[in-house]
Amino acid sequence: MNNGNNEIRVQPLNPKGDHRQLLCYQKAEVVYDLTYYFANKYFSKADRTLDQMVQAARSCKQNIVEGNAAMHTSSETGIKLLNVAKASLQELLADYEDYLRVRNYTRWDVSSEEVEAMQRLGRTHQSSAFFLDLASSRSDVVVANMIIVLIHQADALLYKFMQSHYQQYLQEGGFREKLARERKKHRQ
Repeated sequence: MNNGNNEIRVQPLNPKGDHRQLLCYQKAEVVYDLTYYFANKYFSKADRTLDQMVQAARSCKQNIVEGNAAMHTSSETGIKLLNVAKASLQELLADYEDYLRVRNYTRWDVSSEEVEAMQRLGRTHQSSAFFLDLASSRSDVVVANMIIVLIHQADALLYKFMQSHYQQYLQEGGFREKLARERKKHRQ
């Protein structure tokens, strides 16, 4: 921003990029789409778990959108909303773990070949269509385990995104601090 004296000043508003470009959002969208598929296929319409799981997955995705947008003026609010997204992921993870546990289904071991293969797929594909195609030919046990792996990936990506904003906040301060610095410069 040019103040007329050919002096370039830092703009206190920090426009953020499109949330659709964020890997954590892309992964959360895949988790939401797969959860919608899974819940509608394997739960009765009368089962409250169907709505709970879909809403937890949606909450994660939507809070990433809202948190990223809130970063324009409030890093603190943005980080809080991203933390809500993480909490929703944890709620959803518990639902999938419960689904497997109460039915005496096997949860994939963290060091299993299945988990390693799914982690590779999760790193190379961000498209819901790809994972929905896989899910359509797999059992509920496999699909639940697939989604658990993707939830862990989404959680890790979200954590990194939050950490980067936290570090930026520590270095640059928040919106009020930036405005106060600009006002002080303006007065001088």
